[in-house]
Amino acid sequence: MDFSQIFTLEYFTRLDTILDILKVAVGLVYLYLEYKARRSLWIASVIMPAIGMWLFFNKGLYADFAINIYYLLIAVYGYWTWTRGGDDKGKSEGETLPIRHVPVRTVLGLAAVWACVWGAIAWVLATFTDSTVVALDSFTTSLSIMGMWMLARKFVEQWWVWFVVDGVYVYLYYYKGIFFSGTLYAFYTVMAVAGYFRWLKMMRKAGAAA
Repeated sequence: MDFSQIFTLEYFTRLDTILDILKVAVGLVYLYLEYKARRSLWIASVIMPAIGMWLFFNKGLYADFAINIYYLLIAVYGYWTWTRGGDDKGKSEGETLPIRHVPVRTVLGLAAVWACVWGAIAWVLATFTDSTVVALDSFTTSLSIMGMWMLARKFVEQWWVWFVVDGVYVYLYYYKGIFFSGTLYAFYTVMAVAGYFRWLKMMRKAGAAA
């Protein structure tokens, strides 16, 4: 990593740098909306992957490129569950999905699926690409898949997942020269802690009012 390159005019006029900065701007909006648990976060979650797909493919982060396709699809699902209440028994159509804890049985299932997905992505990267960060790229990608599903289901523990993912992304993006996104994810790591306690407070308040 040569941090001195970010202070040159050439760096700031490159397309990948411009897209990196734009992705950061959208990411900050997304983080605010997620922190507030507002359903409009899913709009930002469509824009960010569109930018990320081009950026990550050109940087050789192939798993990150692929997961952005998943992000586009999960954004649709997430918006539906947050606005219609999902498919929970006892909930009427149109009722907003509440923030809740992830069931223990679901945790075990997610852990098993994550391990399988991590292994599968790592194998694909090692076998079919020239990736130089197979272990980390597949780790963050597989864990992000789980985190996005947990967010779509509005589980408060999704913030724990993002704390781990964001911390690893800080190193990965700096290593690949995506400096602005790396800085954004450093902020994400801190906000994951704040977001967890914010959602926990909202969940308890909603439970007390019920």
